[in-house]
Amino acid sequence: MSQGSTSITVVVHGLWYGKLSIGLLARRLEQQGLATRRFAYPTIRRSLAENARGLADFGLQFDADEIHWVGHSLGGLVILRMLDEFDERLPDGRVVLLGSPVHGSAVARSLTRVALTRPLSRTFLGRAANGLKYGFAHAPAHHQTGIIAGTSPVGAGQLVSRLERPHDGTVAVSETELDGAADRLLVSTSHTGLLASSTVARATVEFIRTGQFS
Repeated sequence: MSQGSTSITVVVHGLWYGKLSIGLLARRLEQQGLATRRFAYPTIRRSLAENARGLADFGLQFDADEIHWVGHSLGGLVILRMLDEFDERLPDGRVVLLGSPVHGSAVARSLTRVALTRPLSRTFLGRAANGLKYGFAHAPAHHQTGIIAGTSPVGAGQLVSRLERPHDGTVAVSETELDGAADRLLVSTSHTGLLASSTVARATVEFIRTGQFS
């Protein structure tokens, strides 16, 4: 970050979770000196593109020299989709993705492929289904991006699909790998646990400040 510049960090939640789910993470980022804002969006009632436009509008309302973006799971895909379209309209900044299936989610594909589970897919994935099935594996051209992935296989996702190891119970590490990312960190935690981990919070602050994980 440039000396004397104004900077905010926008934290974006994942599928179903809502704004409350990122409260602990946002507070930890605040405690380490980052000014944060939380973005809430209808995860299953709008498409990835629609939520990306909403996120861009949210970011454009702030008078900041730098805007950094932190996204958990689907939230990371929303960030990547937004920056792909609106990058030139937004200030510089860095991006941290937490367990985001940028190459698509095997769990989502299983839910939409098997006839028995298609009603569950419509109920639980809604209009987010395509984004989760196919991901969005385009690293932002002008935003350094750091990837944090969990390796503790605790989660219901493995009941739906056979996940490649290592995984966090919902998303495989291989699904989070993004060409063009500046750095990557593996943490022994589950998919939901990424939001509660103090290690993840510290690493997020470190990447936002330096562009790398130690």
